[in-house]
Amino acid sequence: MKWTCVAPAFLAVVFAVSGLARGAEADYHHVHLTAPNPEEAAQWYVKHFACESMATRKDAAQCGTVRLLFFRRAPTGASQGTGVNHIGFSFLDLAAKMKELEAGGVKIVAPMGNGRLKAAFVEDPWGTRIEVVEDPESLGFYHVHLRSIDPEATLKWYHDMFGGQLAKRKITGLDGVLWGRFWLLVTRKGEAEAPLVPTEGRVIDHLGLSFRDLDAAAAELKSKGVKFRQEPRVVKNSIGESIKVAFIVGPDDVLIELVQPLAN
Repeated sequence: MKWTCVAPAFLAVVFAVSGLARGAEADYHHVHLTAPNPEEAAQWYVKHFACESMATRKDAAQCGTVRLLFFRRAPTGASQGTGVNHIGFSFLDLAAKMKELEAGGVKIVAPMGNGRLKAAFVEDPWGTRIEVVEDPESLGFYHVHLRSIDPEATLKWYHDMFGGQLAKRKITGLDGVLWGRFWLLVTRKGEAEAPLVPTEGRVIDHLGLSFRDLDAAAAELKSKGVKFRQEPRVVKNSIGESIKVAFIVGPDDVLIELVQPLAN
């Protein structure tokens, strides 16, 4: 089944989650980004990150099991400075990939280092910070990396609300929440750094979770004290499909979309 995100002013990343009551089981689905020309942005990721074009829409790219969707607007700022610092991709030969990216004109933010994990940072033309790593056990779309004033509490919140496995990343020892092969990682915001700003309106606007039964999931989340910014409602997405959506705000002003695909 092909799912898409609602197209008001929001973005999404969706996680595969286990260990919840049936009504609140979530599926890992997509990242929603922002660019003035969504078709151009989608093709940028097709060209540089081994993603594939989608037959159903030109404003999206399929990256393995993850979809990148794009809103048609200029972002109010880069991903850095918000609670969602960057996204990540893994490649089998990072040195070769970095040469390819550099030759293709991709902005290199930090070259490949020589640490336990081979990693580098690049940036897309719209301000999305992207970590590229070499992890042969998990190739392709790899992780979402958050920044937080309290990483331990933030990880616990995501685990308590949406399940997954609290684990240490084998190569670096960094704590995270693991859903299948997908990592949600968090590092601490420095005290001297400027306060984190809300994700809404930035190049990565929000994270998203997809549910089989959004009403049941919302009831469970409310029982855990989650306040809803927008209650579940049925809307039409950008290609005319009916979906049920809701919105909450997580730690560090990270906007989170909850979505349920509907039969069309």
